[in-house]
Amino acid sequence: MSTKIKDKILNTITYFASGISVFVLGAVLVFLFSKGFSTLNWDLIVNNYWSQNLLGTVDSVGGDYTISEEVDGIYSARWGIALKDNVNSQKEKVIEVTYIHPESPLKTMLSSSAGDNNKEITLEDGYTIQKIDIVTSDGIPTFTGKIMSQDAATVISNIDSAQKITSIYYKTTGGGIRSSLITTLYLIVISLVIALPIGVCSAIYLHEYASKSKLNKLIRQGIETLTGVPSIVYGLMGVTVLFPVTQLFGATTTSILLGGLTMSIILLPTIMKSTEEALIVVPQSLRDGSLSLGATKSQTIFKVVLPCAVNGILTGVLLSIGRVIGESAALIYTMGTFINDSPKLLSQGTTLSLMIWSFMSGEQPNFELASAISIIILVIVLVLNFIVKAIAKKFTKNFA
Repeated sequence: MSTKIKDKILNTITYFASGISVFVLGAVLVFLFSKGFSTLNWDLIVNNYWSQNLLGTVDSVGGDYTISEEVDGIYSARWGIALKDNVNSQKEKVIEVTYIHPESPLKTMLSSSAGDNNKEITLEDGYTIQKIDIVTSDGIPTFTGKIMSQDAATVISNIDSAQKITSIYYKTTGGGIRSSLITTLYLIVISLVIALPIGVCSAIYLHEYASKSKLNKLIRQGIETLTGVPSIVYGLMGVTVLFPVTQLFGATTTSILLGGLTMSIILLPTIMKSTEEALIVVPQSLRDGSLSLGATKSQTIFKVVLPCAVNGILTGVLLSIGRVIGESAALIYTMGTFINDSPKLLSQGTTLSLMIWSFMSGEQPNFELASAISIIILVIVLVLNFIVKAIAKKFTKNFA
């Protein structure tokens, strides 16, 4: 076979493999955006996951709240409220408030919830109506709403024909991922603060100081082996070994701190390997030139070698951040799966990937919401990629 034919075959294989890669990646993006883009909105990012249950006292016979503009949904001019049937992010049918008149008696109420008696509460657009207690025209107390499996039109009809409304049970807007975003940021910061200095310093020792002994070869082999260990094993290790450490800080259960400590150990091999590879690329002539000018070995490493290796080190940091954002198996054991709207270091919480796992592990997987969160993860990684490249460009030195 001639060289020309061999080259054509190799080029064909290369182009074919590249085409498959591009097709697969494109198919993943098309799937995510087709499923999740319609679910994306600002409320998804800033809202808590859990809705707040509120019970307000009204005791009003209504009035005249006629408006000239059109509103979304079915409007009650007597009560100054518009409702419509909707489906929330958890695929549940709800009766949503789409408009509330500023002077409506339903706008501001006194709370009847336990522990919040006589506290002023408000009914806002986007909240969902669960039950409205009314007194019929015959003077009979009854109720209407979602708990009666009624639709928005029926509820509006019932309150319009009622003698008065006595109370409203409703829920605030939920289904957001704000807490998971905060938890993910907590986890990134904790794991990098611990793993980055330890990993970089370990790589400096192995490449710049350590001799080529059998012990050091075994250490390198151990690092490479740890890179391939399943994360669930690290999760078990975190629960058994690191949990007593978090107890010293006051933790009584699995926590974000425990997840961060576990992730820092998971990231160590990646950071050490990427840092060592970056140090290998730095030409030996730069070290020799620095030493020949009278610099000490430590000065050479920290003022010449490391600045040249910043790009490779930050690449390792970016890979580590991606690992933190995408990790789930180890965090199930160390952080739990409860979605906590008020995450703290010593409390449980869920990252974005754990939230996806939670949505997809139920009886009715929520592909739309999981895809929307996946898009947000992709955007975060893309933004971090640009930030890391900008930092690398600013701090990388070229002595060539």
